[in-house]
Amino acid sequence: MNFIDLLGIPTAIIALLIAIIGHEIMHGWVAYKYGDTTAKQHGRLSINPLVHIDPIGSILVPLMTYFLPMLLGASSGFLFGWAKPVPVNMQTVIRNGGYNAAMQVSLAGIVYNLFLATLFSVILTSMHEPQAQESLTYVFTLMLIIALVKINVVLAVLNLLPIPGFDGAHFISYVAMKFRVFKVAEFFAKAEPYGMIVIIIILMTPLKMPLLIWPVSTLLNLLLS
Repeated sequence: MNFIDLLGIPTAIIALLIAIIGHEIMHGWVAYKYGDTTAKQHGRLSINPLVHIDPIGSILVPLMTYFLPMLLGASSGFLFGWAKPVPVNMQTVIRNGGYNAAMQVSLAGIVYNLFLATLFSVILTSMHEPQAQESLTYVFTLMLIIALVKINVVLAVLNLLPIPGFDGAHFISYVAMKFRVFKVAEFFAKAEPYGMIVIIIILMTPLKMPLLIWPVSTLLNLLLS
């Protein structure tokens, strides 16, 4: 593992934490705008990462997904993880803003991730390829910005998928409830405990190509071209 690979580890971890923690905060912040104070009462609208870090999802899983493939002979691993979900009382949100408000809460994290990816891709256009004389700070900053673009795109695409327990499924459920198609919402609610199994199946099978890799590649090509 060379120096650039080593430098990529902290930049990827920092980018992942910014992406997943901000994603969760946005759910709570939009819910707060519709009168739900649950997240605020639990101190979950704070930008303090310590109140959002999940020991398994924010530390153990990212380390395993990054290093385990490399230990098994792959050229590199990937980062996957999550923060502790921000508590939201959707009944309060729906009472104050209807199902449209619930849809906004569901999509808030995805919008945050896409905004960050776009913002840092714009910043990236003003930066140049590092030269031999560049400072370590510049190289670190450049790698961090690239990681922020990539990881936020991956999280946005992943959460858009209608996987039980994920934002895409929540959004579809509230759309269905708005039009009184309650069977769809019931299906996603019953399937929610199996969401992580669905994720593993997608990541470990050829399904990852059309569902994840192709849309991620398309967005990254658009933002980084």
